[in-house]
Amino acid sequence: MTTILTRMGDGYTVEMTPEELSDDLLAGSADAAKKGKIAPLTSQDHDYLIEMFRCPSRIWGVERGHEVVVTKDGSTNTLYSAQLSSGVGLPLSREQAFRTFERAFCFDTMEIGHTDYSVKPAKPIVVLEQTHVEAALQSTVIPVFYGFMPNLGLYFAPDGPYPNPSDLLPRGQIAEARAATVAGGEKVTEDLIWMTGKMAAVGADAVNYDTTASTGDGEFLATLAAVEWAATHTEMAIEVGMAAECVLGFHGQLTYDGKRLAGMWPHQQLKAVEKAGAHIFGPVVNTNTRRSTPWNLARALTFVKAVTAEATIPVHANVGMGVGGVPVCETPPIDAVTRCSAAMVEIARVDGL
Repeated sequence: MTTILTRMGDGYTVEMTPEELSDDLLAGSADAAKKGKIAPLTSQDHDYLIEMFRCPSRIWGVERGHEVVVTKDGSTNTLYSAQLSSGVGLPLSREQAFRTFERAFCFDTMEIGHTDYSVKPAKPIVVLEQTHVEAALQSTVIPVFYGFMPNLGLYFAPDGPYPNPSDLLPRGQIAEARAATVAGGEKVTEDLIWMTGKMAAVGADAVNYDTTASTGDGEFLATLAAVEWAATHTEMAIEVGMAAECVLGFHGQLTYDGKRLAGMWPHQQLKAVEKAGAHIFGPVVNTNTRRSTPWNLARALTFVKAVTAEATIPVHANVGMGVGGVPVCETPPIDAVTRCSAAMVEIARVDGL
């Protein structure tokens, strides 16, 4: 019997029969369709994925002429940071890493972000961060992004001044948890606006609010408010990359444009981001390590395809370690990464990765 080599969600190599492959693709798509109340993948999509996963080649690509642009979070950190931070520990400065991505790796855009990739720790050293942005602008041609995570969690105890909803909610202190979420969110918005303005002042081409809503609906609302300000007060492109396919409800009653944020799926997140004035949306679908890569990819494609069907701004799907169908492991296997990336282009019709 013919078997197909593929991966599990943790990167482990497994063998599947054609029937098992087909079943996993159908099940992954069905899971997304049921949760998001969206259409499953079509039979043509299914046939493409069958052919792709059955191909013995380690690398899979898009059809000629279907290439898309690339934006990246973390970016230069992957070269100069240590393996502990998913880097390779090369003796390079951020500016050198930036030029390497431009001139050796041929990236379409690149991002300068601090190693401690959140707005709170980057804010006290903003002058140094501005210097890095200026240096990149003066020595490169591609658009220079400045990126950071809103990361509302850092504003809660024990790291910040506000009570932690994760401690309050199990004790039934719902009102107190909601109050802390709102107060922390207001501070996040203030910091995001301040940092965004500083980067606009030195001429950054774009800003990337990455891993948005990692701490739920309060963080999403805070980021949307910052996007509104940036769209009105700067000329930078604004990218919003999400943290998960479903927004967690740490507050549960917060709304934007009349829509409750908690429980939003990617196609619903898109509408909020568009309304706020962002220029690029990065949907995220997290990888389940206990499921196969075909299952995870079909699920991710179903969610993202619903996004691109409604989008009026470019969609750059997150396809990397632990998202977009890619396994959760330190160095994601190229057979999985290239298949997930190509399928996002050919099936989900994303504008970038």
